[in-house]
Amino acid sequence: MTEITTESTADNAIAQQAVIPAARAPKPVYGQIAIADLDRPEYEEAEFDQLSQMYDESFSGIKEGEIVMGRVVTINPSEVFVDIGFKSEGAIPIKEFGDDPTAIQIGQEVEVFLENVEDLEGRVVLSKQKADFMRVWDGIKDAHDSGSTVRGRLMRRIKGGIVVDLLGVEAFLPGSQIDIRQVKNFDQYLGNEYEFKIIKLNKARRNIVVSRRSVLEEEREKMRQSLVSELEDGQIREGVVKNITDFGAFIDLGGLDGLLHITDMSWGRVSHPSEMVSIGDRIRVKVLNYDRERERISLGLKQLTPHPWENIGDRYPETTTTKGKVVSITDYGAFVELEEGIEGLVHISEMSWTQHVRHPSKLVSIGDMVEVMVLKLDVENQKISLGMKQTDPDPWETLDNRYPSGTRLEGTVKSLTNFGAFVEIEEGIDGLVHISDMSWTRRIRQASEMFKKGDVIAVVVTDIDQKRRRISLSHKMAFDNPWPQLGESYAVGTESRGRVARILERGIVVNLENDVDGFVPLSQLGIDDLENPRQSFDLDQELPLKVIEFDEEQKKVVLSVIEYLRDKDQKEVDAFVAAHPIRELVEEPAEGEDADRDEEMESWG
Repeated sequence: MTEITTESTADNAIAQQAVIPAARAPKPVYGQIAIADLDRPEYEEAEFDQLSQMYDESFSGIKEGEIVMGRVVTINPSEVFVDIGFKSEGAIPIKEFGDDPTAIQIGQEVEVFLENVEDLEGRVVLSKQKADFMRVWDGIKDAHDSGSTVRGRLMRRIKGGIVVDLLGVEAFLPGSQIDIRQVKNFDQYLGNEYEFKIIKLNKARRNIVVSRRSVLEEEREKMRQSLVSELEDGQIREGVVKNITDFGAFIDLGGLDGLLHITDMSWGRVSHPSEMVSIGDRIRVKVLNYDRERERISLGLKQLTPHPWENIGDRYPETTTTKGKVVSITDYGAFVELEEGIEGLVHISEMSWTQHVRHPSKLVSIGDMVEVMVLKLDVENQKISLGMKQTDPDPWETLDNRYPSGTRLEGTVKSLTNFGAFVEIEEGIDGLVHISDMSWTRRIRQASEMFKKGDVIAVVVTDIDQKRRRISLSHKMAFDNPWPQLGESYAVGTESRGRVARILERGIVVNLENDVDGFVPLSQLGIDDLENPRQSFDLDQELPLKVIEFDEEQKKVVLSVIEYLRDKDQKEVDAFVAAHPIRELVEEPAEGEDADRDEEMESWG
């Protein structure tokens, strides 16, 4: 028979001194004693009663639904076994002990919640999370009821929000309650501690919902009330850039937002507010206007610095040469920034001494640094006239010394017009060769009849108008006048042949030998249809001619088909008549015909 010592009433002492032989199928065990073994006949009735009483007394202080102290006895990857001095150990999921399993040690004492003294497998059911929750529940409920704040740490992200460690228990912070503004990146808050308000509680489900936004709104309202009572026009305030739009930025002054308009950000040009500020920047601003009734605040940033036009006459007197940046280009010129808030206009006419600038973009681009001279300063209207060409010597001032009248040189045809050709005689200096100065012997109607763009031609300077900046050139004067010698070749009565160059209403211009133009009046063509000579002649057609007038002074050669054929044999006359119906060649000139010929010549000339 096994002897049991009963001197100690403690159940642990009983368990240590009792040696119970193995019995039948597994039974609930406490220490080394099986309860069922107490029914064995080997025990005296008195001994059995004594042991039962001691066993019942050992568990009299343990009740379901209470927090008890336990000791960690075993740890495995998924569970922690805790001994609370009951007949079996309780298994608690390891995740209930937090995110760091290494913080749990064997032998460590922990508070646990006793849910059930025996489950279907005969084990005690414990919970660490419920114990934590019950321990802080009263404090959380008091904070909820009173509206006070509780400090917590943001632990990890979950769907829709963040898990918060609140007094050792987990609470839920919805994404909409993190901040006053919408939050896109939750991760930036993880690991930080904040004050929270408890906005929802459910003890049965151990559900706690908290809000940081409520705390911020209360603080903001207190700050707003304080700000409203002391805000005045002209004050310098510090704020945080809250939002940026195309027209400006909204600045949180601490409870109230003010608008910093794009025009009040800088004395200079600002294309977009983001060039000056970024969201989250803390900046100093000046209160320009505060509408208390509508609670609207206008702020200024540039007003913190002196107006750039103050004492501008000392910095940029007229004729001052300086450098600036091209900030804008228009059809009529370019705006150049001399310093922040100070811009001047370089008119297109002030860009170059020599070039014919059709558009400012041909010379400058936005962002270019250019050298300019202050031409005129209008402080009252805040306008500055600038010049680019004035930074270089004016080549026109010495042009007449370098190219006196009669100077012969070569130049490049830069452009052609109906009335002449512009010829570059040096870089940026063009002169005009009028169509009347292109040839001694030809009647030029358009410059393209003589030249093409890029031709290098000989010219003579005939006149320089420095005031109007014009140079007159002559191409024909680069060669000797041939008319004194032509008098021999085209004496009156001389026969010649010419090709039709132009057909006019009053006659035909023909091209003779030596590149000389002559004129055949309509009355001397020998055709019947005097109103429409184009039906009788073709361009480049060759005609037999006789000179009937030579004018060296007017540089004219007048010719006649009729006079040429008048003395020719009948065969040649018949050939011409076959091609061009004519009048009787023996016919004398009608009365007034000589006058008609003179009129035709005037028209050609």
